[in-house]
Amino acid sequence: MGKSVFIAEKPSVAREFAGALSLQFRARDGYLEAENTIVTWCVGHLVTMSYPDAYDAKYKRWSLSTIPFIPEQYRYQVIDGVKKQFAIVKSILTDKAVETIYICTDSGREGEYIYRLVAMEAGVRGKKQRRVWIDSQTKEEIIRGIKEAKDDAAYDCLGAAAFLRAKEDYLMGINFSRALTLKYGDSIRDFLRKDRCVIAVGRVMTCVLGMVVEREREIRSFVKTPFYRVLARLSLPTANTEAATGGLPVIPIAASDSVSAHTSAAAGSFSVTEQPQGTAVPTQPDLPGGAVFEAEWHVSETSVYAGTPALYKENGFKERKDAEALIAYLSEGEEAERRPRVVSVSRKKETKNPPLLYNLAELQNDCSRFFKISPDQTLAAAQELYEKKLTTYPRTDARVLSSAVAKEISRNIKGLAAQPMYAPYVREILAGKAISGIGKSRYTNDKAITDHYAIIPTGQGERALSSVSPTVAKVYELICRRFLAIFYPPAVYDRIALQIGIRTELFAASAKTCRERGYLEVMNYSFSRRKAQGTEENVGAERAESVSGNRVSGAEDPGTATGDDAEHIAGMAARDDATNSAGAATGDDAENSADAAGEPAAQEALLAALGKLRKGTALSLREYTVREGETSPPKRYNSGSMILTMENAGQFIEEEELREQIKGSGIGTSATRAEILKKLVANQYLALNKKTQIITPTQLGEMIYDTVACSLRPLLNPKLTASWEMGLSRVAEGSVTEEEYMAKLDDFVRRRTNHVKETDFRGQLHQLFCQSAAYYQKGAGKGAGKK
Repeated sequence: MGKSVFIAEKPSVAREFAGALSLQFRARDGYLEAENTIVTWCVGHLVTMSYPDAYDAKYKRWSLSTIPFIPEQYRYQVIDGVKKQFAIVKSILTDKAVETIYICTDSGREGEYIYRLVAMEAGVRGKKQRRVWIDSQTKEEIIRGIKEAKDDAAYDCLGAAAFLRAKEDYLMGINFSRALTLKYGDSIRDFLRKDRCVIAVGRVMTCVLGMVVEREREIRSFVKTPFYRVLARLSLPTANTEAATGGLPVIPIAASDSVSAHTSAAAGSFSVTEQPQGTAVPTQPDLPGGAVFEAEWHVSETSVYAGTPALYKENGFKERKDAEALIAYLSEGEEAERRPRVVSVSRKKETKNPPLLYNLAELQNDCSRFFKISPDQTLAAAQELYEKKLTTYPRTDARVLSSAVAKEISRNIKGLAAQPMYAPYVREILAGKAISGIGKSRYTNDKAITDHYAIIPTGQGERALSSVSPTVAKVYELICRRFLAIFYPPAVYDRIALQIGIRTELFAASAKTCRERGYLEVMNYSFSRRKAQGTEENVGAERAESVSGNRVSGAEDPGTATGDDAEHIAGMAARDDATNSAGAATGDDAENSADAAGEPAAQEALLAALGKLRKGTALSLREYTVREGETSPPKRYNSGSMILTMENAGQFIEEEELREQIKGSGIGTSATRAEILKKLVANQYLALNKKTQIITPTQLGEMIYDTVACSLRPLLNPKLTASWEMGLSRVAEGSVTEEEYMAKLDDFVRRRTNHVKETDFRGQLHQLFCQSAAYYQKGAGKGAGKK
């Protein structure tokens, strides 16, 4: 009987496989050995692509005459620092006594590439090669993966895509970096007075650099615009007021009035306040404990301002005088005409489902928001949890379960019962029927899964949790709560929207209250500042939400980006320069709103009274106010929102058909995006504020951007970058051949390299360098006199 070899990507993973096999292994130098079974490992990559000078010594010296460099046959070599381990692995894999090789590297494109490079360089021939594909490192999953291992030939298309990805990065990096450095490196070096300057570019990282620089330039060029809104302070009719509040003390409800990513206004809220004694009231005496709220004016078809140039959007004016003129108009005429009346009342129930499960990008975004850690730190935490058997494979793009996993999901849930933090939720879930239906819900979708399903807890490894850092433990908590939430019902809200007429004008107010918390019960993060109030960080008050003159913040999906982050996620290529309506309070603003909220009983009593209003009901007017706002520029990317923007690169594409074609194909992959950001920071092209995780360009980064924009503009285009990634996905699925892809790649590299060689933008670039230097520290552009 021939020997079996199990080869893993890292020593720690190899030990997990050895433990799962339950054999008597003896430790050897670079491997573990039992009777007829050997477990060995790589240490990450053992083999890499050779540098150009390995083909010919002339390529060692950078010269325009030797590019484009596109080999007919690619060469590979063992990495210097791991030659000893490679020799050990080679001797094992090529041993005549070895009959079957189980490939246990990470279950993905990169893991497949790592093994295939080793097998190719080692000269493995005539062996059975079986691919072990697992989603966690629990003993049960490892044994299942070994039993169900397929012939590695079934993954040939994935392997081809892996080799093409490496060739693509290799060709673009070598040719474009050499071409731009030889042509423009001296100009940047002299301008910055550096010793040398290498212009490093890449298919993905240059595109990401472009996004950050373009956002920064949008911010610089943004011109603030003031605008003015008119709000009416109103109260319920005298007869209804005390009944509406149930005799409860008057408690302020928080302002819910934030604005879009382009608007910053301290806008009015729909609030319950005590009217100060002696305040002049236009229509009636002050009401004891009177319930006062604000409604916001919106232009309507009947408005005297319909279609006039004085408007700034539909609910504001460009100049204060016009807002004041509207108030003067509203205050004129007979009392009956200017008395507020309810024009319409709409009531509806809204449900909010639990969010989808975590993929790596969503987890990286939330960890950036909650814990201010970088994407590579989040990936390291997720990898640690995976290796300690606490969670499933982290490098996934999917946010759903597979149907096979859904059938066995009760094991994952039951395993969390041993942890006091989750035990109450587990008991409630097991007592219900949600588990049996999860396979037919939106949280299970085989078509939305490529390599792996979403990141979920395994229900195992509880003892290992005590050995992780506090930050890693919090990452685990995010994953667990998001997972448990999908077995809870939706949160249910009652929404009330009012339209109030005064003369020819309409005012609007709305309110939303949480009737049933549903899955929100699970989202009480232990690390949240608002744990005592039973609310989640960055969500706001769920029980009774603020009522504003326009719309009210809903309880956002825990862990989903809101407000500014939502804009980043969408990666909006074109944004409205100002949406000056009272919007949903999110982030810290929402939390402050929750702080300001009073007793839920009092709030709900008031909102119940509002819900009883009928068309034609007369209200009491307290006063009109003009609220000044100011547009603000788009927000800078942070590390988490940048990861999501990379994942959703298709949002940048204007052509609807093409955008749909590349849906799901972002910039880079879940396994590489964090490393790309890290490399840009290491190259000093981007600056990352570790405290806030905000990303900004450096002066050098802007100069690289301008150089690429003049000479190799397609590299800055998310459409191109995402389409290359889509092409690799199609190779992996077998719909595009390796030859077809390679032909397009060769042509692109050849044409673009020759374009750089044949053009000269040094004069234009010097002017651009001078422009950007003005935004950096004094003296940064002292070389501006040189060309």
